[in-house]
Amino acid sequence: MKKINIEEINRNIYNIKNKDEYDFKIKKGLTKEIVEEISKQKDDPEWMKELRLKALETYNKLELPTWGPDISELDMDEIATYVRPKTKLNNTWEDVPEDIKNTFDKLGIPEAEKRSLAGVGAQYDSEVVYHSMKEELMKQGVIYTDMESAVKKYPELVKQHFMKCVPINDHKFVALHAAVWSGGSFVYVPKGVKVDIPLQSYFRLNSPESGQFEHTLIIVDEGASLHFIEGCSAPKYNKVNLHAGCVELYVKENAYLRYSTIENWSKNMLNLNTKKAIVEKNAQVDWVTGSFGSKISMLYPMSILNGEGAKTEYTGISFAGEGQNLDNGFKVIHNNKNTSSVVNAKSISKNGGKCTYRSLVRINENAKNSKSIVSCDSLMLDDISMSDTIPVNDIRTDDVEFSHEAKIGKISDKAIFYLMSRGLSEEDAKAMIVRGFAYPISKELPVEYAVEMNNLINLELEGAIG
Repeated sequence: MKKINIEEINRNIYNIKNKDEYDFKIKKGLTKEIVEEISKQKDDPEWMKELRLKALETYNKLELPTWGPDISELDMDEIATYVRPKTKLNNTWEDVPEDIKNTFDKLGIPEAEKRSLAGVGAQYDSEVVYHSMKEELMKQGVIYTDMESAVKKYPELVKQHFMKCVPINDHKFVALHAAVWSGGSFVYVPKGVKVDIPLQSYFRLNSPESGQFEHTLIIVDEGASLHFIEGCSAPKYNKVNLHAGCVELYVKENAYLRYSTIENWSKNMLNLNTKKAIVEKNAQVDWVTGSFGSKISMLYPMSILNGEGAKTEYTGISFAGEGQNLDNGFKVIHNNKNTSSVVNAKSISKNGGKCTYRSLVRINENAKNSKSIVSCDSLMLDDISMSDTIPVNDIRTDDVEFSHEAKIGKISDKAIFYLMSRGLSEEDAKAMIVRGFAYPISKELPVEYAVEMNNLINLELEGAIG
């Protein structure tokens, strides 16, 4: 049997490149004039313009992270922070320009919408180019729209929540995001409304030497529930691209939100994304995350359990190949009694790739009778790959149940020998072990809702045995 290297197969679909044609592209760099021009292009209200400029000041004051992967190759003077494609926002798929439509068609987005989704948003470079939602959800009062439309149509609701869960001084790249953000999704689910079919947004970066800074803001009101899916990808270029999006999730009392995402950026992308959730009394937020692609990733979703009985679960997998450094993890803050968190993280590294699990669990003094279970497993497929586990566990009360388990290892020669003795080839034996390792995570991914996600998981795992 011929061995298949992951590099031979895994980027064929995702490396689709359209001509770098656009209606408007901001000049490279990051100055007050550039931020003001983005605000002008967006026709921002005054409060948003002021927030952008304040964020720029904050960005200039903050230092780069002194830990984690080396991101010194990022030069903002070589990044265009806003690219408007040659199309407006469309509500019917037929109206999307042919080249953009063909890209999303090949990624399986329209087909997923037809089969399994209650609503879809598709962003190309800096703008949402397509948005739709089923009529029955509109009748229930569900709002699902692009972020720019939300700023204008629902100003009070947006102003109340925008950059409040993630404050602009959180770190340097949050400040950058707040200064130049464009695109993204806004969702509001009214009290008691159960959205049984997922909503999905898909983000595609096409333009070289540019950045994508979409903002996702989701509010699930009291007693409501939602499953939201995000996917993203980009073709590979020879120079650095930057992704610094932001996700803010508000899960109100007795509400439930499941947030699933597959990040499949190209191998020239620096993925410096920020995601946080505020969870109120007896509410729950579940994160399901797949991190593939990108040259460097620094991504640590965070749940802040403010209400009594609030819960969170994190299920994530990272896959790093040659030239990749994926520094991912999860953070949770227990701020009230009877709260609980479950973290199940896995990583696979091959061909010299590096995976790092970096986490924080903080259980504060008033979070009595809380529970937290953390498990992180790493699998290395060769002798040149790396894997690190860097947990921080800050437990400030004795009245808790807490456990942390971490395992790092290589594929067992004994396991391979045993499977080969049962008639499997060496390649099939390795593939079975890798799939078995990833199964607790992959089974939670919403692959049935997006062909792109399903293809990505299968190709990465099949290619892992080269």
